[in-house]
Amino acid sequence: MRAALALPARAEKRPGVIVIHEIFGLNDDIRRITGRFADLGYVALAPDLYDTEGARLLCIARTLMALRRCEGPAFADLDAARAWLAARPEVDASRIGAVGFCMGGGFALLYAVRAPLGVSANFYGDVPSTAAELKGTCPILGSFGGRDRIFAPQGRRLETLLAELDVPHDVKIYPDAGHSFMSHHSGVMATIGAWGPMAAGYDEAAAEDSWRRIESFFRRHLG
Repeated sequence: MRAALALPARAEKRPGVIVIHEIFGLNDDIRRITGRFADLGYVALAPDLYDTEGARLLCIARTLMALRRCEGPAFADLDAARAWLAARPEVDASRIGAVGFCMGGGFALLYAVRAPLGVSANFYGDVPSTAAELKGTCPILGSFGGRDRIFAPQGRRLETLLAELDVPHDVKIYPDAGHSFMSHHSGVMATIGAWGPMAAGYDEAAAEDSWRRIESFFRRHLG
């Protein structure tokens, strides 16, 4: 399985972070984000969940189906990525977290229930309907755009569910941001997304505030 690996400047044992891409796959923007986690001092690995047999559209459909069913090859791929990351000489295997964006945010939230993670972050991704589906999760950071009519309600639900479970969390909805506010997208899909119900597009203020929250929350719970 292909993946992007980013290493911090200092070589001693560091926590690891799995970076889970959005529906567009492992692209330059996800590599940029992975590099920024390395700048914060983490060994960051972004696996390509679409690096499987078959046409790309089939790979995307298979991955989305795994997210809906909460089971499937994509979760095995995340297990493989976590095991590979934990075996790296630079990584403290007892301290691994995850972060995901859009589709990846949903995976990061579900994976935190089934894997021994120290922290996980969901950026404008799917949120389960009930607290029972998140029982046993690790500390969670969540970020959503208030102008995103599809996912902003899920952000509010995440806050409620985590409070019900008494799980340490930091969930914030940015009123002026839309979907994908952490990402630099371009082209036709970016234009369509900006005018759709998700109001997708990069928002510098929301993105930089999110990076500050990531640094604080991950340092507190992962080191």
